Amino acid sequence: MTAAQRREQEKVTYDAFLRECPSRQLLDRLSDKWVALVLAALAEGGSMRYSELARRLAGVSQKMLTQTLRALERDGLVTRTVTPTVPVTVEYDLTPLGASLHAVVRHLKGWAEAHMDDVRTAREEYDARSA
Repeated sequence: MTAAQRREQEKVTYDAFLRECPSRQLLDRLSDKWVALVLAALAEGGSMRYSELARRLAGVSQKMLTQTLRALERDGLVTRTVTPTVPVTVEYDLTPLGASLHAVVRHLKGWAEAHMDDVRTAREEYDARSA
């Protein structure tokens, strides 16, 4: 069996409910808030420099932004382009795979923004009952 055939067979058997399934690692990465926000920022703004992303994502630490960008690049969702200028210019952009994921994440972000008041109310009611 060729490597491509083996990958195709494994793809058919992906089941995130199984502990050993590699898609669980991907779901874990995708459920990170910084991943969703980086994808949204790049989708809205196009290519962005690191400093632009850091300003856009209020509250993200330098370490967390760097880790998130590296992980997204490794997963093929973001490209990192280095331009040999003085100083060196580094820009990040979505790949086609990243853009396809953003189409899904955009709806999740929108839902969270649209329903935050409902969730706050539910939390307050729950906390009042639990107190």
